[in-house]
Amino acid sequence: MRIVTSKIGETVAFLLKESYKNGKRYMVFGKTTLSDNFRKIFEAQKLDVSQLQSVHGGDINDAYCVYTQTGKYFMKINHARKYPEMFAKEAQGLQALRNNSQFTVPRVIAHGVSDADQYLILEWIEQGQPRKDFALHFGRNLAAMHQLQQPYFGFETDNYIGSLPQVNTQHASWNTFYAQCRILPLVKILADQEAFSGADVKKAERFCERLSEIFPEEAPALLHGDLWSGNYCVTADGYAAIYDPAVYYGHREMDLGMTLLFGGFPRAFYEAYHEYYPLEPNWRKRVAYTQLYPLLVHAILFGGHYVHAVRETLSDF
Repeated sequence: MRIVTSKIGETVAFLLKESYKNGKRYMVFGKTTLSDNFRKIFEAQKLDVSQLQSVHGGDINDAYCVYTQTGKYFMKINHARKYPEMFAKEAQGLQALRNNSQFTVPRVIAHGVSDADQYLILEWIEQGQPRKDFALHFGRNLAAMHQLQQPYFGFETDNYIGSLPQVNTQHASWNTFYAQCRILPLVKILADQEAFSGADVKKAERFCERLSEIFPEEAPALLHGDLWSGNYCVTADGYAAIYDPAVYYGHREMDLGMTLLFGGFPRAFYEAYHEYYPLEPNWRKRVAYTQLYPLLVHAILFGGHYVHAVRETLSDF
């Protein structure tokens, strides 16, 4: 998909819509002028931009494919004051994944703040069709990444999961970390929003008191942290690229639970993972408890049935 454009500071034509009918291609264009802020960003990064294309970048970002004389880049922008240091934290997470996994992870070109906006510029990942061994390769790569371990649960800095700040204070115990940095702070937010009752809070507290009975002991593993189907793609060589992380060192079943939250990955993915790095018995019975954290995040951000889903998980406590 291409667009008509001109040099920085001049009128740019964005492709707003593309469709096909009766074998014919229809395109609708809209025009805009690059703002001074865009110009500042591109000039600061010495990017000779020839074309821009608006692309999907999530719920809180404006995102673009940036065409330059040296190649394409992915850029996203949001409000710096509303989400302080979000892209600096994301860049740290991406770098951790690039340094410590066999996955394709987009290279960070630049990040920074310009006027009221913050921006992140990444390598553009060309997409393709999955190879026959795509799921096997994906599962083994995740298992290998999870074998990179640290003596603590947490991370070197706090970051974000979606648009919600994520606390990564380091702890020696998974049970303490999961309770103090994941479950209880979000339960408090829901209570403050009056989405949770006192009885709901008590159930969450009882859940945290029983964590040692629920999770088998595991060494802290490097996690993507938000590994659902929207945060990976198939590269041109037919294998998985991962991005949009919420990185920390945690219990490895957290990543697997996240893969199952919105439909799941192919069966071969889980088989390959288990073959390469066997999971403790009954891990699937613990999936609901690993999913409690992302469900709490969604309950805070979106409310509705996610609040009910959290209550369902806590109903036995």
